[in-house]
Amino acid sequence: MVGPDGSEMWALQTYTSITPKTNFKMFNTFADKDENPQPTGSDWDYNFSEANGKTLVSISIYNESLERMERMIEMGFKEGMSLTLVNLDDVLAKLTK
Repeated sequence: MVGPDGSEMWALQTYTSITPKTNFKMFNTFADKDENPQPTGSDWDYNFSEANGKTLVSISIYNESLERMERMIEMGFKEGMSLTLVNLDDVLAKLTK
């Protein structure tokens, strides 16, 4: 990611579990440009289910510390995740036409 001030932020994502069609999990941590990870991170758990012909996606994020969660929020996580989900809705709407 490149911030408005030009600063760069890198992240590593390691998949820890994949269950086809229903779930995947990953560990996410910040890193430098040489892929050296920071010591803390968060576990992401994506679950997919079907109801009335539609797919429901549930995402749970478990942070290792309150400080990491606060840092993510300060960096614009809420806004970035909201935009990501809007973009996903747009792509899925186009694919179903």
